[in-house]
Order: sequence, then structure tokens, then C-alpha cells
Amino acid sequence: MARKKQINVTKAQIVRVATSRFMEVGYSSTTCKSIGDALGISTGHITFYYPTKEHMLAVLVEMLCDFQWKMMNRMVDGGTGELTAFCLELTAMAAICEENQIGKEFYISAYTHPMPLEIIRRNDAARAEKLFADQCSGWTAERFTEAENLVSGIEYAILMTTGDSPPLPVRIRGALEQILLIYEVPEEIRKREIQRVLELDYRGIGKTILNEFTQYIKEVNEQTLDDLLNLLKGGY
Repeated sequence: MARKKQINVTKAQIVRVATSRFMEVGYSSTTCKSIGDALGISTGHITFYYPTKEHMLAVLVEMLCDFQWKMMNRMVDGGTGELTAFCLELTAMAAICEENQIGKEFYISAYTHPMPLEIIRRNDAARAEKLFADQCSGWTAERFTEAENLVSGIEYAILMTTGDSPPLPVRIRGALEQILLIYEVPEEIRKREIQRVLELDYRGIGKTILNEFTQYIKEVNEQTLDDLLNLLKGGY
């Protein structure tokens, strides 16, 4: 039992350092060796618990999904509802990727590595099944999963910008139109919701989300580690 507790403590320590470095210096600039050096343990020790960086990234993405959705609902003014929050989420992510290189690398990494992408698709398909229940009343869970495979591709396309990419508002409008159409949202509602999010300060919201998420993961990781260490000391 004590060994299992120590394993959990070590895993929590690794996640704390890894996720912090992902958000501070970037995913690609973080190596298993740098994580091990920060903890005073070998690279082999790191990969025993987490075989690759992707495994650690998946932990961070799991944390992000729930946090970001709660943030979206909080940011929407006037009680306009979850559909506005749904549109705002991608809009804010696109703004982050345009203005913050480390934030962009984090999101792009999440969408281009199989494990975190699967987490995103699973989470978003479950959310869509609830959010679009009226528009897609005859859909099965499998169809929502299939739709999310298409939606995640659209999301990646708006996040992965190049020097030739259209202006952000144009990309947002086009992506949201395609996504809402997939979920059979009527044209009038599509236009209303897209215009509504474009009138929000989505760039400022994106900055707030990134800053608050960075602080959130630090607090969660510290609390998790403290709780595990207390259990270890208590011997139960």
C-alpha cells in the first residue's frame, strides 16, 4: 500500500512539472530529460510512469476540457446560453493561437497527437449530444461521434494559421458556420450566434482563459500533490 501511494506521489510530481513547463516554455521545448532534471530523477524514471510526453499532454488536455467549458459559460453575458458558449469556445481558442505562440503550440499539439485528440473528441461529442439534442433528435451516439471527427478537423484548421490565413473574424465566421450546419442548427440561429460572439471581446477573453488555466493547473497540481503527501505521511 505504501509503495502504491509513493507511485502516485511520483506521478503527481511529474505531472506538476511537465504541465507547468508545457505552459511556460512550450510543449516542443519540454523534454523528458528537462522534467527529470527538475525533479532530480532520471529520464528512465520519468518514462516508467509516462512513456512519452504525449501521455503527460493528455493529462493536461483532460484538465482543460472541463475547465474551459465552465469558463465559457461564465464569460457569456446576459444569460444567452450554452450555444453562445459553444461558439465562444472555438473563437477564444482561435484568438489565443493568433496572439500567443506557446498557447498555440499547446492547442495544436493537442489536436495533432492521438491521445489528447481522442480526449477532445470524446468530451466534445458527449457535450454536443446534449447541446444539440433538439436539432439532432434522431441522431445516435455513434453519429455524434462521427460528426465530432469532422468538427475537430474544422477546429484544427482555424487554429493552425499561416501567413496567408484570412483575418481572424473571417476564419471564425466560416468555421462556426460549418460546425453549426453539421449539427443542423437553423440558418437564422447560426447567423445570430456567430454575430453575437464576434461582437464580444474574444481576444481579451482568450487571454483571460489562458492566464486562468495556467493558474488553475498549478493550484490543482499542488493540491493533488499535497493530498497525496499527507496520505503517505498518515500511513493509510
